[in-house]
Amino acid sequence: MELWQVWGLIAIMFFIVEMFTPTTFFLNLGLASLISALTAWLGGNFSVQIIIFVVFSAVCLLFLRPVLLKKRNEKDSEFDEKYKNQTAVVTEKITNENGRIAIYGETWQAKSVDGTDIEKDARVKIVKIESIIMYVEKI
Repeated sequence: MELWQVWGLIAIMFFIVEMFTPTTFFLNLGLASLISALTAWLGGNFSVQIIIFVVFSAVCLLFLRPVLLKKRNEKDSEFDEKYKNQTAVVTEKITNENGRIAIYGETWQAKSVDGTDIEKDARVKIVKIESIIMYVEKI
């Protein structure tokens, strides 16, 4: 196996890790690995490849990562604006452990903000969102 192929495999591993831990950290290392693979393919020696990996990792982490994080936070904010403080209908009784609501033709996992049970077909207001769980209060 040639060195450029090893760098390519390292890049693929970083991209896979990024898919499971979406922090945009490993994405930058994967991009730097691809640049190092290109350097190896063009005939650069190993020490040049390592230097390029370190430099591109630092550049990506310092400049690309903040841009990507800002974009992701903007999307999260748009999501919160779309659902927060909106009215939904309970499709499955909400308890401390589980429940479901419907809004905009979609169903979401829901929990009560104050821990009280909310019966099916009741109207609720979405108070906060954590991951894929909507916290609601009865209207």
